[in-house]
Amino acid sequence: MKRVIVTGATSMLGSALIKECIANGVEVVAIARNGSDKGGRIPSHELVKVVQCDLDKLKELSISGVADVFYHFAWAGTSKENRDDPRIHLKNVEYTLDAIELARRCGCKMFVGAGSQAEYGICTGKIYSDTCVQPVTSYGIAKYTAGKLGEKLCQKFGMKCVWTRIFSVYGEHDGENTMIKYALRQFASGQPAQFSAATQMWNYLYEGDAGKIFYLLGEKDVSEGVYNVASEDTRPLKDFIIELKEVYGKEAACQFAPPSNQPAVSLDPDISSLTQAIGWRPDTPFRQGITKTLNYFKIM
Repeated sequence: MKRVIVTGATSMLGSALIKECIANGVEVVAIARNGSDKGGRIPSHELVKVVQCDLDKLKELSISGVADVFYHFAWAGTSKENRDDPRIHLKNVEYTLDAIELARRCGCKMFVGAGSQAEYGICTGKIYSDTCVQPVTSYGIAKYTAGKLGEKLCQKFGMKCVWTRIFSVYGEHDGENTMIKYALRQFASGQPAQFSAATQMWNYLYEGDAGKIFYLLGEKDVSEGVYNVASEDTRPLKDFIIELKEVYGKEAACQFAPPSNQPAVSLDPDISSLTQAIGWRPDTPFRQGITKTLNYFKIM
């Protein structure tokens, strides 16, 4: 793998992948939204060329030269208020197909799409890559649709299609509305962070490990299909919150609601097919990753 194209280059996953590519001497064409206020996340390096292009202009975009792998992370309407807007997410399906068309024009042999655990819907047991999908939000429905239609278009072009279903990724570029970012804001303000009983099973993957996973999916030229992207550390969410509190220090405080009688939703992914395909497993423990994240926030 000598040259890749990355949409959503300013996202947590996009920037993590670009760092991994630089570390391995791979040239990157980083596609970012026009006027993005997160442009600083894209590393400034001789191997990285930044191209500004909005999602609705991908079909018109021309990139000189050929590339080996096309990574598509860009997705509109990921905020809480837009997550169940069907019209926004229907457009994302079309943008995914536009990205595949662009990948074809650039001579790519592999397309790697960023799906979501939301495609599985509400689960209570182990989640395998072939677990039946039952998405309940417009976001989850559109991700699944984009993956299936994208697979069809890739077949038409003779391009390998790898679809990933991403679970909870955290790190220095965490979103503003995540549990971790909320807790850190509360701790910093001296206020207790308030949570549900947090008994549901959860899984956290450090962004640096996620970048390594996506790099290896392209570098190893894995078989096409669906891969869960997560860590091997699944436990009750409350355990992660308490560990976060311990890392922050004695000034941090948490309050948990009493457990309910409702069965806890499970996010317990199986990543055996992923680790077998790429020959590597995530190796950043949550305590280590959250320490890196906290140190970054303190600097900022």
